[in-house]
Amino acid sequence: MEYRIEKDTMGEMQVPADRYWAAQTQRSYQNFRIGDEVMPREITKAFGVLKKAAALANWKLGKLPEEKKDAICAACDEVISGSLNGHFPLVVWQTGSGTQSNMNANEVIANRGNEIAGKKLLHPNDDINKSQSSNDTFPTAMHIAAVVAIEDNLFPAMDKLTATLKRLEAENEGIVKSGRTHLQDAVPIAFSQEISGWRNMVEKTKGQLALALGGLKELALGGTAVGTGLNAPKGFAEEVAVQVSELTGKKFVTAENKYHALTSKDELVFAHGALKALACNLMKIANDVRWLASGPRDGLGEIFIPENEPGSSIMPGKVNPTQCESMTMVAVQVMANDVAVGVGASQGNFELNVFMPVIIYNFLQSVRLLADGIVSFEKNCVTGIKANKEKMHHNLYNSLMLVTALNPYIGYENAAKTAKKAYKENISLKEACVALGFLTAEKFDEVFRPEEMAYPQK
Repeated sequence: MEYRIEKDTMGEMQVPADRYWAAQTQRSYQNFRIGDEVMPREITKAFGVLKKAAALANWKLGKLPEEKKDAICAACDEVISGSLNGHFPLVVWQTGSGTQSNMNANEVIANRGNEIAGKKLLHPNDDINKSQSSNDTFPTAMHIAAVVAIEDNLFPAMDKLTATLKRLEAENEGIVKSGRTHLQDAVPIAFSQEISGWRNMVEKTKGQLALALGGLKELALGGTAVGTGLNAPKGFAEEVAVQVSELTGKKFVTAENKYHALTSKDELVFAHGALKALACNLMKIANDVRWLASGPRDGLGEIFIPENEPGSSIMPGKVNPTQCESMTMVAVQVMANDVAVGVGASQGNFELNVFMPVIIYNFLQSVRLLADGIVSFEKNCVTGIKANKEKMHHNLYNSLMLVTALNPYIGYENAAKTAKKAYKENISLKEACVALGFLTAEKFDEVFRPEEMAYPQK
């Protein structure tokens, strides 16, 4: 491999000749050989956005010549496109402020900008980092990346799942089955009603995430080192928020209190709480689906789900609810990530939180896993759910909890005696009720209508 020599304030460093990064990135690359978790590409792209926004703001405020602005913007466009991802090698496990990733962006944009300009025009600190600090750029990148990931990736996946569940509701209207509480038989419920609960879980958590986006759309940029805005011109914070908004198509604003923006990560904790809520709901939905599909002969067997892969290397013909299992594992990981986000956010000391890389790594992984998991679950499982009407009808009429319909006519205690006698003697509720003398056979038939129990208000 060929190398070139790059310099920083600590001296000279050998850098691979075909890479745009420079001395500070190389130091981090060599000093933090920990794991293989590279800084998320969403953060790389967000740095491209904010560095371009900063250059445009500095130019508008008369702090950066047009020639430099143009070169920076051209290089930033390549960062945003992802074509320079190979020049961002740093791992998550670095300085807690993300300083080295900020300098990685500064160095890559400077060297690529100089190449575009055809001369030594840009300096990573003096030009690319003008009016900025790692302490306000990294939290800004975190918020940009989080908002884009939620709105552009997670929300569309949630909307598709919601639409599919709405379709299933309509298709299964009027099909009544046994309800279940405590994993025990309960009173009847329409299958469409059960599905509506799943649908509303997705809708509710989308609303919670939308509420959390307000805080995430506040940017720390302009606070520089400790929140005072030292070395940033007046109006920079506001202008850079305008530029970020134009570049992303999303409405960002400058944070009202930069001291809070630099040291507190409560907006990310709040938003990840909504991600955890979504994970909890998806865990419940996926578990419901695999319980209802259990069998095919010795389980509940009330629904059919798509058969995607052989389920066993030893048991021929076995098919498993693999999409449900995948979805529940995603949910477990998101719940675990919530611990890392919360603990990391609790570690702000004085004017800065120094757990930012691990916070955003876990946050973005949660969004990515949820979005991908929902797409896979919807496409390969939920969309193909079919009711096993015969099994639902059998289980419904075999349920002892239908005796609840008799409460208004024979009372709770007599209804309990009826259910216990039917269970003990393995006879029907009607036979037990008549044998106990609580109702005549004719009266029983008149008041005992299981399907109507699912629609008591009609």
